[in-house]
Amino acid sequence: MGSATTQRLIPFAATLIYLILIHSTPASSSLENRTAYEVLEDYNFPVGLLPKGVKGYDLNITTGKFSAYFNDTCSFSLESSYQLKYMPTIEGYISNGKLSTLEGIYVRVFFMWMQIVEILRYGDELFFSVGVLFSVFPIDYFEESPQCGCGFQCGGGQVRMPRINPFVSPYEGS
Repeated sequence: MGSATTQRLIPFAATLIYLILIHSTPASSSLENRTAYEVLEDYNFPVGLLPKGVKGYDLNITTGKFSAYFNDTCSFSLESSYQLKYMPTIEGYISNGKLSTLEGIYVRVFFMWMQIVEILRYGDELFFSVGVLFSVFPIDYFEESPQCGCGFQCGGGQVRMPRINPFVSPYEGS
């Protein structure tokens, strides 16, 4: 066998390696206890961008790639102005104030369903893009999460969202 010093160093080294491994993954262990709504707030977004009922999520903190999961498709209307539809899995990339390459979130514009592909936060406003068209909303509208099926009109309660111009082209008014 080795010297007494070597025999004492082996348990110490094993403990040190164990502690290093535990502390080298703080983000993944802290994410396990956080909800998708809390993660949105970490990236400077309001919780109301996601409807109630998220069953789980995945997030690669290095790339920002995320997925959020619902039991089923989630649809609702907001003050009869917009109809929204979230597929059972939504995906995209998240960074501070930016959700990009989104898949699985749709808005009905006039008579067509269009995919929301990007959401940007500028100050107290959120810009929703469906490609060449976008719409702007105050961030206050998204303080609470809507509920699948009834939005904010559940149980007789009603949250009023003022009518805003539907999605417009960035070239209008120039």
